[in-house]
Amino acid sequence: MGLIRDLSIQISQMLAVLLLAPLLTGFIRKAKARLLRRQGPRLLQPYFDLVKLVRKEAVVAQSASWLFRVAPYIIFATTWVAASLVPTFATGLLFNWSADLIAITALLGSARFFLALAGMDVGTSFGGLGSSREMMFATLAEPALIMIVFTLALIARSTQLSTVAGFMLSPAVGLRVSLALALIALVIVAIAENARIPVDNPSTHLELTMVHEAMVLEYSGRHLAMIELSSQLKLLLYISLIACVFVPWGLAPVAAGFSAHAIGAAAYVGKLAGAGFLLALFETTVAKMRVFRVPDFIGVALMLALLATLLRFMSRGL
Repeated sequence: MGLIRDLSIQISQMLAVLLLAPLLTGFIRKAKARLLRRQGPRLLQPYFDLVKLVRKEAVVAQSASWLFRVAPYIIFATTWVAASLVPTFATGLLFNWSADLIAITALLGSARFFLALAGMDVGTSFGGLGSSREMMFATLAEPALIMIVFTLALIARSTQLSTVAGFMLSPAVGLRVSLALALIALVIVAIAENARIPVDNPSTHLELTMVHEAMVLEYSGRHLAMIELSSQLKLLLYISLIACVFVPWGLAPVAAGFSAHAIGAAAYVGKLAGAGFLLALFETTVAKMRVFRVPDFIGVALMLALLATLLRFMSRGL
């Protein structure tokens, strides 16, 4: 019975992140519209968009190889697995042993790799442009994420997310400058990785400035639905990661009862709503920067993450 219970909780988390990802995107769009005093789309509009794309025929260019057809499913699978590994409402789940920060970083890097390959596969100029920009940004974003992982591992003495969350809930964590720097760096990396303002504008298709949209410009139908759902899962993943590491309150402990899991689920939904509103507020108050200034923006995250690691090496109290 214990195995069945643990398996059901793990499956519940996997389904929860899959179902909440479009809702989070719809909430952010609705919040941005309200902040701009507009009616905005329906809250459930991303679900209808995905269903409409699935029903449409997938048009594939004649020059596309098998990689172009397979890449959306690989990207979706790796992103879904990475999002499911992050503890959302409970710790100590069945697949808790694999919920490692290094593994999640590797899964995200694999999804980026296949997305860039798919953007270049057809041979269009916009696909190559988007893939080139994506890799340029990744040369700074991935090292910054690795340095953040090093900082957390040095502080919590583990890269396993449940262990990190447990340490962050304990009195031993205290107030640390390195954690504050790592949080700011992780927020910058999350904005860059999800192609949000000021790095990119997800609601526009301006050819000269788009990054993510340029790589998926040739996709349609069910292939585009997989890509869109993957990007929504990726946004939820980063918010869940920030909530798990830096705001772990409400997570149900190991072998907790139904009430603890219900409280954890309610706390997780509240964290998603709060983060979604803050992201919408941020995007309505800043403007998109020029493409060639984006490396400077992501470079700030790399420097902050590096400084956080150095501070941890210099002093245990920082």
